[in-house]
Amino acid sequence: MAAKLGLLLAVAVLVAGCGVRNSKPFTAKGSAGCLTAHAFTRVTTNPALVGFIAGFADNGGIRATSPSRNNLTIAFTDSPDTVNSTEDAFRSHAPKSLRPHMSDIMMTNRNAVLVWTITPKPDELDTVQRCLAP
Repeated sequence: MAAKLGLLLAVAVLVAGCGVRNSKPFTAKGSAGCLTAHAFTRVTTNPALVGFIAGFADNGGIRATSPSRNNLTIAFTDSPDTVNSTEDAFRSHAPKSLRPHMSDIMMTNRNAVLVWTITPKPDELDTVQRCLAP
């Protein structure tokens, strides 16, 4: 009986959580601490240090180095509707040698545009995706 009650309680918690979605845009300030807590180094939200595009993003920017030493820049736009123009800016300002590889090193999640130096390791990409916060 106790096992059935425990299972029922677990299902109820899972179902209750499924309907909860946060539509607030991700921000640099909300995300930076998590990256530091997950062994990313040189994490900064200073607009003068995150690069031109991320430095002028509406919800800030982050520059960080992953545990495998892959550099990451994140630009947080005001909404998912403005992600395309930020991606275009990163593409047009990337070194010519990187432009053919932008689809490997640039990805988006809602209002966040992530740009890595090289294709990220799956676990590091997963960590960053989980760290994105309002």
